[in-house]
Amino acid sequence: MASLKKILKKKKYIKIKLKKIVTNHLELKAEINGVKGKFILDTGASNSCVGLDLIERFKLMSEESEVKAAGAGATDMETRKSENNSLKIGKWKTNQCNLVLFDLTHVNTALTLHKAKKVDGIIGADILESGKAFIDYDKKVLYLKKLKKSKKEALFKIPF
Repeated sequence: MASLKKILKKKKYIKIKLKKIVTNHLELKAEINGVKGKFILDTGASNSCVGLDLIERFKLMSEESEVKAAGAGATDMETRKSENNSLKIGKWKTNQCNLVLFDLTHVNTALTLHKAKKVDGIIGADILESGKAFIDYDKKVLYLKKLKKSKKEALFKIPF
């Protein structure tokens, strides 16, 4: 019987290593607009998020948002949004990443209380869904399906 790894590789899935931290969260490294950061993988978060204080660091264009954020013990938090960012996780990438920007102080306070390092944001269900994700909790691996290039991206590819 073929292994999950072999089946997913054949179906053009990209393997991404996860790290289990002391709080039992799964952590991963990702790049937003070419800038590296540390993120928690959160299947319960509907949107991927970045801390409001990191707008400049990640070169985000932000605009006001009507959405109020809630979660992890905090509710009714003001948010901003940033659309069409590049996101790279391992060798998986998209240029259509929409992010919710809000104050992650409560998240990072909870992490540091447990002697974990602060994170720059959260990779949520929006990315997991667009990447048709599989998570192997035992091996601490995330698999995301390689995205097909959009017609717009294909137009800018230079033929040789």
